[in-house]
Amino acid sequence: MQKTVKKLDNNVIKALTNVCELAKREVPGFQWITHTASYDRFPASLAVICVFDTQASLEEAVVQEHDVYLRRQVQSQLIKVGIKLKDARHQVRYDSEQACEAQNNSNWQQRLKSHQS
Repeated sequence: MQKTVKKLDNNVIKALTNVCELAKREVPGFQWITHTASYDRFPASLAVICVFDTQASLEEAVVQEHDVYLRRQVQSQLIKVGIKLKDARHQVRYDSEQACEAQNNSNWQQRLKSHQS
């Protein structure tokens, strides 16, 4: 990984760690957050995935508009490290442990490939 790319990735990780810690306290069912990116097309290729424990938790989060809250937190934290999302509604996505287990046999690496832009 080139030095510039590594610095970008570290900034993304720093921002998303802040979102994760906040979301674990504030959003019921939220478990963790991750990202994928093709750094030759960054930041347009950045996909942020917020993972919930179950589909029911994810659906309830949408009803309670916690998805909007999470998207705003992601945008805000990324801006703090100098990264502006091109299209946050498309780039911040939601998933669940339950869905990954059912559809990908708990193989997150395989599942995340479907989230790449």
